[in-house]
Amino acid sequence: MVDGDTGSAGGSEQHLTPGAQRILDVASELFYWRGIHAVGVDTIAAESGVTKRTLYDRFGSKDALVVAYLAARDRRWRELVLARLEAVGADPVAQVLAPFDVLPEFLVPHGRGCSFVNAFAELPDPDHPGRQLVVAEKTWLRDLFRDLLSQAGAHDPDATAGQLLSLHEGAFVSHAIVDETDAATGARSAAHALVTHARAHPGP
Repeated sequence: MVDGDTGSAGGSEQHLTPGAQRILDVASELFYWRGIHAVGVDTIAAESGVTKRTLYDRFGSKDALVVAYLAARDRRWRELVLARLEAVGADPVAQVLAPFDVLPEFLVPHGRGCSFVNAFAELPDPDHPGRQLVVAEKTWLRDLFRDLLSQAGAHDPDATAGQLLSLHEGAFVSHAIVDETDAATGARSAAHALVTHARAHPGP
């Protein structure tokens, strides 16, 4: 089994005051459902029941609040995946499929797809810490697939990891855009076939 790092790419988990947590919770809902650029600090402050000054005192800037939003989702995602890895035990195929098992917890009914992909589209500056966090999250998942595939004895774990990542991300797209309600189940089934094939054909 892979030993995973539960720390997010955004750094160690912040210990927020109840007021700051309320601001982050409200901002997270607004950023996901309306979009990062569509939501201003005035709206976040008003819906949080605080002044703009309080918001800036707690987070410093809107960019910092965006990073906190993404970092919190990153932590939750990694914790879910790593908990599932612990739960499935030593079965090598079940280990590889663990990220697919927890997909339903992130596929919001009538949602807007993956919050990380949405943020990536809205943050074009490669130096923006939010964009860097998104890249780190997807890289972490791809590398996790690769390491688990290697442990499972699969052929060409690098290539297969990329294919699994494409299946995983595709589930978010089909669920959100064409309302494919069994997207997670279909992606897991396809991933199972891919992993089984990779293990049955170990290569030269």
